[in-house]
Parts: sequence; structure tokens; C-alpha cells
Amino acid sequence: MNAVVDRHPLTVLLDRNHWTAASFLKRVSARHRASGGNAIATRKEKVSRWTSGQAVPRTTVQIAMADVFGVDRAEVHRRGWPDWLLLAFSDDDTILESPWTPLGTVKALDNVGGPVDRRGFLIASTSTLAAMLTQWAAAPSATASTSGRRIGQQVITLFDTRLDALRHLDDQVGSLQTYDAATAELRLITNILRDSSYTEVIGRDLYALAAEASRLAGWCAYDAGHNAEAERQFYAAMRSSASAGNDTIGAIILAFWANLRYAIGDPNGALGLVNGALASSHKINSPRVLAILHARQARAHSKAGEATAAYRAVDAALAIYDRAGPSAEDLPAMYWVSLGELHQVAGSAALSLGEPLRALQHFDAAVTSDDPYDTEKEARGTAIYLARRAEAHLALGDVDAALESAHQVLEHMGGVDSARGSSTLAELHGQLRAHEHIPAVQEFLGSTV
Repeated sequence: MNAVVDRHPLTVLLDRNHWTAASFLKRVSARHRASGGNAIATRKEKVSRWTSGQAVPRTTVQIAMADVFGVDRAEVHRRGWPDWLLLAFSDDDTILESPWTPLGTVKALDNVGGPVDRRGFLIASTSTLAAMLTQWAAAPSATASTSGRRIGQQVITLFDTRLDALRHLDDQVGSLQTYDAATAELRLITNILRDSSYTEVIGRDLYALAAEASRLAGWCAYDAGHNAEAERQFYAAMRSSASAGNDTIGAIILAFWANLRYAIGDPNGALGLVNGALASSHKINSPRVLAILHARQARAHSKAGEATAAYRAVDAALAIYDRAGPSAEDLPAMYWVSLGELHQVAGSAALSLGEPLRALQHFDAAVTSDDPYDTEKEARGTAIYLARRAEAHLALGDVDAALESAHQVLEHMGGVDSARGSSTLAELHGQLRAHEHIPAVQEFLGSTV
């Protein structure tokens, strides 16, 4: 299966080098002839067919391309089309190819962050994700460091406090500002990992902190609509969790990464990530992490149209959560996982499976249970789930109820920066336009243009 892409990597490479399709093909043709091959036609339609997936270049042509981009020819055979093209991006190459060792992790962490402007493509194909999970499971964890200033538990405690504040800041102000703060935190932690001395225990704690900072940056990049940077951050975060020797943190990252994959139309990729995390379920020390993994599994199955598997995963998530203790006894990073959250996800799954009544039952349970979804603290998530509630009402023909939810969406979206939220609101607009002959709907649409 080819890489899931926003734009084809070949398109991005041509843009970066300021090459037209014709000028690029002339370079490839020259390399192809130099290797004993024939001249290659230079019509731009040839590149269009490659980037649209209508055709795959011959292996000898791909080898000529590899020469043009400075990529080892052997990678053409090893990775296949179009995955080997990713090695032409030196920053992604570092994240993908650095050894799965603590030193390799630091090298990868040095290559993530910065302005969120990577709109090009997602770095991880299905085969890359599978290889990553295998490497994660086998990677060695950190040992002590003996060079530089000595770092102790007080530094770990301070970073824990700062990251906890960033998680809650993301809930309130949105993703872009929090992304900048998370990447700044990640740079500081990376510098300490590289330049300080510490015991093995403190070293693992530092890598765990780096994993969480990178995970948070990845989530914020995704929420802001920058999927390529999100994947780079998640990949680096997985490396950090391996260096920390912490399967639970790795599972949290995979749960967030799975959300991205099914949201961009790759439910099978999402399931691969969740199943990779659940393969180490005996090492996961948080019931809330296990519950949210099954909830992500349910959502991915629903996106794939697999109702039986989706509802089975919902039941598993709820059953595991029944055995969870109070939130204060679980990991601070899982503060947002409640019974209400699981019902919101279950409702979303039912909606994707074409069962709006079942969806509404879960959406109602999300806010009326003894452990409800916190609509005050999670304004962005509340807006997204309210939009799905409106969609369910529309599917049942109840336009008045849908409008009531739509107005609540606007209340919760105010002041929160979120591309996901904006996209959800745009989708709701599109669904309401089918009813714009109704004055109240017309007024709502006119007031939110």
C-alpha cells in the first residue's frame, strides 16, 4: 500500500527545487541515458500520472530519479515507490533513519519542532508504521550519562508541572500557541539530554518527558491542520518512549496518532497503530490508556464500516473503564479520559455507521452519566461533539434540535484556535444548507458566514 499523502512527495520535491515537470524529466532522462538506458519523454503529463497514482515509473527510471535527488539506488529496491522519495528530505531522513538508540533519539528530537509550515505530505506509509512498531518494541532504553552538569529529580518535577499546564492550556486556547510552547519545552529537554549527566532512572524520566512534549506538539500540529509535522512529532515521540523504556507512554502516543490516521481516511493504518499498542497491553499500567485505545479502535472500525468490530471495541472500552479508579490515581496525561469521553467516541462511531439514534443515546449519556464529559474545560472538543449531535438530529429529520446544537457549537468555538473545530463547523454548515429554506436555518447560516 502506498503512502497516505496530502501531496505527493515528488510534487513537493519539485516545488522545493523550483523545477518544472519538464526540466525535472530532462535531468532524469540524462541520468537514464548515462546508465545505458533510452531517452525519456519530457511531457509534463508523465509526472502527473506518477503523482496521481495512475502509473508507476519503471525501476530504471526510478534509479535515475534517485541519482537526481542524491538517494542511494539500493533504497529504490528496498523501499519501493513512492516511499524511497522520502529519503530525499534530509529532515525526515534523520527522523526515519536514525538508530533506535538513546543517541538516535536525541538526533531525531533535534530535527522536529520549529514553525508549523510542513503542509507537504505525511511521512509514514503503512510499511513505515509497521517497521516503526517493530523497532519500538525492540529498542534499548537509556542508561546513565556521565558528562555535563548533574541533573536530579527536581528538574523532572519541574518539567512535569510545566507539561501538565500545557495540556490544560491546549484545552482552553487552542493548538497554535500551545504548539510553540510545547516545541520550546522539547528543545529544552533535548538540550538537557544531550549536555547533562544523570542516573539511568533520571535519564529514562527525561526521555519520557521528551516523549510527552513531542506527543503534545504532534497533537497541536494535527489540531492546527498540519498533518505532516504532527506525524514527525509522533514518530520522534515514539523514539523517546522507547528510550524511556515506557510502553504506557508509547501507547498514549499511538492512541493520538491513530486519531490522525482515521481522520485523514486511513482507518487500517489507525488499527495497525492501536493493535501495536495493545500487543503490549500487559505492560500498560493505566486503565484509562487501555480504555482509550479500545475507543480509538472502535472509531477506526466505524470509519471502515465495520459495525460488529466497532461495537465490540466500544464494549471493551466501557468494560475496562469500569475497573478504573479515580482520575487522581491515574496518569496526569489521561485527565481528560472519562466515561463521558468514551460515550462521545461511541456516539461518533455510531454516527459514522449510519445509526443516528444510537449516536444520540451515547451523546446523551456522555453528559448525564455520573462521570460526565467536561464541557466547561474542553471547549474545542465540546464544539466538535455538539456538531456531531447536530448531524445526528439532521439525520433523524429534527432540524430544530440540530439548530439548537449548532448555536451551542458557536458558543464553544469562540476564542479557541482549532482547524479541526473550524472544519467541523464548515461541514455542519454544508449539511444545514439542505434546509436553508427554513428561516431559522437561513438566519443561522447568514450569521456565521
